Amino acid sequence: MNYSHAFHAGNFADLVKHAGLLAVLSRLQARGDRIRVVDTHGGRGLYDLSAPEARRSAEAERGVARLTEAAGAPAPIRVLREAVRALNGGPDARLYPGSPRLVADRLRSGDSLVVFEFNPREATALVAAVGGRAGVEVRGADGYEGAAGLMAGEGARLVLIDPPFERGDDYARSAGALRRILAARADATVMIWLPLKDLETFDAFLRDAEGCGDLLVAEVRLRPLRDPLRMNGCALVIAGAPPGLDSDLEDICRWTAETLGEGGTSRVWRLGC
Repeated sequence: MNYSHAFHAGNFADLVKHAGLLAVLSRLQARGDRIRVVDTHGGRGLYDLSAPEARRSAEAERGVARLTEAAGAPAPIRVLREAVRALNGGPDARLYPGSPRLVADRLRSGDSLVVFEFNPREATALVAAVGGRAGVEVRGADGYEGAAGLMAGEGARLVLIDPPFERGDDYARSAGALRRILAARADATVMIWLPLKDLETFDAFLRDAEGCGDLLVAEVRLRPLRDPLRMNGCALVIAGAPPGLDSDLEDICRWTAETLGEGGTSRVWRLGC
């Protein structure tokens, strides 16, 4: 997959990932406990959709641009839309927030965010996007390896594993990080984002993740998985999902498949029950 994420910012997969992330965070915060969020692959944190990379791919035109125009969107999608509008000061989406920016904007007193970004240039941009805020720390290190070390202490834990999938071992490393995090803290909530290109790659990841307890799986397929060279959909795999999240993800995935898909489908199901 072509990466940097600047080529893909604001596409359909970002909408699924970020609407899902905000739904998880909201439900965890509603419990009242302090929360530490750990983002293993933070990217830049903020993306200019008028930049050459975004304009060349035009993926945002088929994603966030349609989000801002859509009527009748379900509540979890509207939450993301309002976040994008607040960032831009109106309905025109020139800027798009990455996951670190979305989370940083929602930290309460006592909450914290640790964001890993291994690429030095991306890490510099990330510091500009979220650095200096109370409770926010940016680490220029390997998030796969560092996340499990942040599980000790009071409060809840939410971990987002969102690699670029430009390396052949990203699937295996994501599953390995999931196992280490849950070994360090069994009650952590861990959300992994995955591209759906072909079914065998996705099934192989799920086989690797089996044994990690009850996993909530949400899939969006814009089109049938016939061309493994295209990102035909995306999935969220969540350990420690808070009650009620199933319904949120069903709304998010169904809306994305129906509004942005080409005969798209979606499903939300559980693995390991």
